[in-house]
This record gives sequence, structure tokens and C-alpha cells, in this order.
Amino acid sequence: MSNTLGIGVIGCGNISAAYMRLAPLFRGIEMRACADISAEAAKTRAEEFGLKALSIDDLLAADDVDIVVNLTVPNAHFEVSSRVLEAGKHVYSEKPFVLSAEEGEALRKVADEKGLRVGSAPDTFLGGAHQLARKLVDEGAVGEIKSGTCFVQSPGMEMWHPNPDFFFQPGGGPILDLGPYYVSNLVQLLGPVKRVTAMSSSAQEYRTITSQPRHGEKIKVETPTTIHAILQFESGAQVTYCASWDVWQHGHSNMELYGLNGTLHVPDPNFFGGEVRMTQKSAYVNAPGWDHPFAVANGVDGRGTPSANYRCAGLADMGAAILDGRPHRCGLEFALHVVDVMTAILKAGETGNAVDIATTCTRPEALDPEAARALLA
Repeated sequence: MSNTLGIGVIGCGNISAAYMRLAPLFRGIEMRACADISAEAAKTRAEEFGLKALSIDDLLAADDVDIVVNLTVPNAHFEVSSRVLEAGKHVYSEKPFVLSAEEGEALRKVADEKGLRVGSAPDTFLGGAHQLARKLVDEGAVGEIKSGTCFVQSPGMEMWHPNPDFFFQPGGGPILDLGPYYVSNLVQLLGPVKRVTAMSSSAQEYRTITSQPRHGEKIKVETPTTIHAILQFESGAQVTYCASWDVWQHGHSNMELYGLNGTLHVPDPNFFGGEVRMTQKSAYVNAPGWDHPFAVANGVDGRGTPSANYRCAGLADMGAAILDGRPHRCGLEFALHVVDVMTAILKAGETGNAVDIATTCTRPEALDPEAARALLA
């Protein structure tokens, strides 16, 4: 096998540009082709990034494509990833990679039979800030983590996304859309979840699009848009998690972990970088220095603020793991547990009952600065 794996993309919407733009940062992978149900969308992306525009069937048959990145809408992820595996190629999916534990187990069965890998975003937990938080937790810098809070709240997606419908359909909502970032980071920091309870609601029956080009159109809301959950981890820690698209403004931190000897403030898991703050008991102290390449600003966010964006880190790690014969960090077992937790939260919110988590996982191997640099071109 070559030391460089060919990458093909299915789904040429908004997020595809980030993958195509950032993939050259990493060694061992090379973007080669793209496909979409809209041939025009594939052609546009291909011309923008110097790729081949193919039909989906031709991409799945291409000899120079080893891994297919599935960037379709969430309710198509399972079907498309199944086709990729049946075609004999590894698959790396945008989050959530499936919408139920049953779908995840079905993909596992096919992948195991064919000796293929399944990977899934998000990979933001591999960012320098979150790996520093992982180091501090593992070293007991604030003592054993006993509890915590997470908040991801905003007015919604219809104000900026050109086609926000899927955010408000089953498979969307703030749990399945944003939850992967938060739950993945919690699991990589604290280990697997044992049990969840939740309450959920929707503030509006319809949402009005205020972005272009569909300004003024209404979308029916078919999934909860406010969820208040409590996650009990196998370690015994309990974390309150609030996710909402019905909040105009709030003053909560994204993530706080409370240990026996202090508090750890973790920045937004939706991003690779940010400031990690900690206390010893009630007094703030400086977090140790951390020369992690995935914390270095390499662009700007939507507000023009310098930010670190290393999307494709998980894909590159999966490629390296295939070549090296080791587990990859954004693996199926880990992603499946995250999906199981999120769907259990939705079930708990719907029924009013606590839900035990059927799956478990091992924490992904930490990605220290040296390991991160080894992934970079």
C-alpha cells in the first residue's frame, strides 16, 4: 500500500470546502475526487480545489480512492456509508455518523467482515486546548472530576445557513447537531457514560428563515430545540448538559469540570483552540505551557478573530492508523457510544424516564504535541 491514501468526498455542500481546503495540511492523505447528487455542485467544488468531479458510482469504483468522506445530510449518513463499505473502501463520516445504535452496529458488522475502517467527526477534541484539558485531567491537576456543566445555547441556525431545514428535522436539533462536539469531548476527558436523564421541549412550532436566499420562508420544527440533561459517567461523575436553539443570549461557560481540588474551564468543544483555565480550590492558577500544533491559530472565525482550525486531523489520524495498523482515535466504537448517549438523551426527554446506556468504549489515545506534529505535512 502507498504511504499516501486517496480521499474522495461524497457531498459537496457547505462543509466540504473546509475539508478540501485543510486536507493539504496533513501527511498521508490526498484529496482526489468528489461527488454529489447534484453534478453541478460536484463540478463547482472540483474546479475550486483541483479535484475530479465524478458520479457517486464512479467515485465508489475509483482505484485511486481509498477513503471516502461522507458529507451528506445526517439522515443519509447510514445509507451512504453502507454503500462505501460495500464498495470495499474505508469511510469517514461527518457527525453524527449514524442516527441510532442499531445503524452503528450494522456498519460495524460490514466493516469487520470486509476488514475496513469506519471513522467519524468531530475531531475537534484532538485540538490543542482539549488535549491540554485531557492532560490536566489525567494528571489529576484539579483532583478527581466529580461533576461539571456544559452549555451550548443560541437563537438557532435559520439566521445564517442558506438551507437550514435539516437542522429542525429528526436527525438534527441541538443534541444531534452540536451534541457530538460536547459529548465526544466529555467522553475523551472522563470516559464512557452510564446513564442519562433529560427534559426537552420546542419553543416554536415553525421557524422563519432570515438568511438568504430563502428569507421569510417558514420551517416546521420536528425535533426538540431545548434539552436539559444530566449525564452519569461510569467513573461516577455527573455532568449537567444544556443545549438549546431558543436562547438569544446567556452568560454560561461552555464547559466546566469540578474536581476535588479545583475547577477546570474548558473552551468551546466546537473549536480546536481556546483558553484552558484552572483553579486550585477557589484560586485561579496558570495552566502549564503547552506547545501543541493544533492550538496555533491558522485562520479567523466568523467574527474575524484568529482561530485554530485543523479539521481533517481525525481523517489524517485514521489514514495513519490504517498504514500503521493501530486503532484510530475517531473510531467507530467511540463514535457509536457518543451516538448512543445522544439518542438516549432524546429518549429520556421524550419519555421522562432515565435511560441506561447500552454501549461503552475506551477513551481515545491522547494526542500529545509530538503525535500531532507527526500528522502534519
